[in-house]
This record gives sequence, C-alpha cells and structure tokens, in this order.
Amino acid sequence: MYIKVIACEIFFRELCYCAAHSKNIIDIEFLEQGYHDTPQIGFKEIQKHIDLVPANKYDAIVLGYGLCSKITAGIVSRYTKIVIPRVHDCIAIFLGSNQRYKKMFEEESGTYYYTSGWIECVERRGGMTNLNGFLLPANATEGFNAALSKLEEKYGKENAQYLISELAAWEKFYSKGVLINFEFARHLKLDEKVKKICKNRGWEYDEIDGDISYLQRLLDGDWNEEDFLVLAPGEKVVSSFDEKIIDKKLG
Repeated sequence: MYIKVIACEIFFRELCYCAAHSKNIIDIEFLEQGYHDTPQIGFKEIQKHIDLVPANKYDAIVLGYGLCSKITAGIVSRYTKIVIPRVHDCIAIFLGSNQRYKKMFEEESGTYYYTSGWIECVERRGGMTNLNGFLLPANATEGFNAALSKLEEKYGKENAQYLISELAAWEKFYSKGVLINFEFARHLKLDEKVKKICKNRGWEYDEIDGDISYLQRLLDGDWNEEDFLVLAPGEKVVSSFDEKIIDKKLG
C-alpha cells in the first residue's frame, strides 16, 4: 500500500523506525506537538492537512493521533479512507496497548511518562515551555491569548491569572517520572535527562521498555477493529464514551 501519515511530531523517531521496517510505502508529515492543549486549533489543523491530500493518490491516510482531548472528534474523510488508533492519548501507543496503559495507571496513577519526543520537543523550543508551563505549538499562542482574554472578561484579570496558574501547576499531581525507552533510542541517553528532571521536581525515577507493535501495525495496515477506527469517505469521527473511545458516523 501507499500510505500517507499525518502525525504529531512526538512520534518522530518511532514512526521513522516503523516506516523503515514496513513493507508499505510510507509518506510521513509531522505536525507540531501540543495541539491537545488547544483542541479547537488542533482539530482545524489536522483536518486542513487531511483536506490537502490529493484524491486517489494514497490507499489510506493514517493519523498519528488518538482522541487527544477530542482533537480528532469531528475529523471527516473526504476522498481517502482514514485510519486512527483507538486510544485516548499517545502513551497507550508507546506502551503497546490500552490494556497495558490502564494496568499501569491503576497501579501508579501519579506517574508522568517521558519519551524521546516529549523531551526533544521541549529542547527544540529552547528548553522552555511557552506559557505558564504549557507546552504549546508555536502557532497556538494567539489562540491561547484569546482564551486568556475571555477568562479575564468573565472573571477579572487577577482571577483569570489564578485559573491559568492552577492549570499550569500540573506537577503537584505527580510523584514519579517514567521513561518509556526503546532499544533504538538508548544511544540518546534519555535516562540521564529524565533523572535530572525527576530530581529537580522531587519525583521518583523509573524506566520501562516501550512496545513499538501498535505503531508498526498502524503502518503495516494491520488494522483490527478493536485497536483502529477506519473511516470510509464521507464518514466522521465521534467520541464513543465507551471502551471503543472513538466511533464513526456519516458526515
């Protein structure tokens, strides 16, 4: 198959690895990380890139996104079928399944996960997050400022700033940082970077092996109904609010 991939840059190294191991011809386009923090902007950006894909050129368009704060809810397939992982966010993909992610969450809910993409996205932005601790894509600042202005109009400037600071104080909900590592990324010595982050935040550090199989199946065309949603032209993504996570209906 000839597959067009539109994905978050968080998957850069992992998707490139899978593309090299796939028998299919893979054309990958990466979008800036952070759109789950501004879902309306993220949805429009993803749909725009889907709409720019020429009709009848590819066998399928594959999205490197899950529901991700509902940024894929409403996505419409125009001319080419679209395949989307049935996950809430990228961590389930890095771990290989929703089941493994759920098990780990139940065992240690106060865990923050790191991958090469999570670390390198920050480094590409000069080692800093954009606004009040939020890691936003470079072109999302305008939308964030507009949202802040609305909060100021409704609650006043001081209260709006307090709300934003509380949202940014996500660190207090975590007590452990876990690096999801892959063999092909060990030369990056990500463990040293994550250990430093955890030490600065007073968190416990741990490391686990990632599972590349979910992404590999995504690129190989092994799309079983349990793990992947396949949209035919004219169908739209909807939230299912059950174990399927996402479903489809006529657009």
